[in-house]
Amino acid sequence: MANFPKTVTIKEEGPREGFQIEKNLVATARKIEFINALSKTGLKTIQIVSFVNPRLVPNMADAEEVVAGIDLEPGVEYTGLWLNAQGFERAKATGRLAMKGNLNLCASESFLTRNQNRTSEQQIAELHGTIERYKSHDMPIEQGGISAAFGCNFEGDVPVSKIVDLAKVIIDTTAEHDVTLKQFMLLDTMGWGTPDRIKRALGALQDIYPDLEYALHLHDTRGMGIANAYAGLEMGVAHFDACVAGLGGCPFAGNKAAAGNVCTEDLVFMCEEMGIDTGLDLEVLAECARLAEDVVGHPLPGSIMRGGSLDNLRAQSAA
Repeated sequence: MANFPKTVTIKEEGPREGFQIEKNLVATARKIEFINALSKTGLKTIQIVSFVNPRLVPNMADAEEVVAGIDLEPGVEYTGLWLNAQGFERAKATGRLAMKGNLNLCASESFLTRNQNRTSEQQIAELHGTIERYKSHDMPIEQGGISAAFGCNFEGDVPVSKIVDLAKVIIDTTAEHDVTLKQFMLLDTMGWGTPDRIKRALGALQDIYPDLEYALHLHDTRGMGIANAYAGLEMGVAHFDACVAGLGGCPFAGNKAAAGNVCTEDLVFMCEEMGIDTGLDLEVLAECARLAEDVVGHPLPGSIMRGGSLDNLRAQSAA
């Protein structure tokens, strides 16, 4: 039986995950323009940059300049991504980001090696130091997660049992440090998710950890983004990552084709049509999607920015 939430929270990742995969450099000023526009949509959290090796991800080389240049909108949290202690220190030094601890493990060692140059054993061992680092800075640690949760381009399918085992490692480790997670995220990093896989993985975790809130980070590599989001909604998931216009993709996932994230405005349209409140302005999001296309200089896969919502058509038919 479906357990649809009444409200949904969407974290926008277009400025970070969206621009990181672009082949051409995106000008700092255009990034700032885009982020400022997103700040007017009703979004409460926008991930705007990552603090990573600029040689490997050239479009994030200006992370500090972007953070310094945006207009901080009251009520909006601006976040960054970091993968190690050096990235963490860079993010903290900006003084303008909402700093929250996130504990992540990867279900694919091959992808982890390509993405972070470390082994699964090293990543697990580093959890303790990461937790203590966050605690020493009085940072809340509320979310855990598993990357490549549904499959890997280098290793194939990920069994549900592995997801459960990795979740247990994270939750048991946080318990050792007297930390209680509120939310757990499954990330479909390489676009292997299908509605059935989504439901089986979520169902297994919900059976073991019923008090956790669950979140999904979905990619639309094979056209399953919205279908997978719907499957998550059926399972009661109320937290999603998304990218305006369907921007995005991981540069280390081994996908030659565009592998964008589930499209923010398309997800909002579906939720609102289902009576699920998002608190977001769909028309302003569509404007941001068109701006995103202008910024990157090529078509993006979002649908609502072209097809529009149904509100105007309903108004015309009622007239």
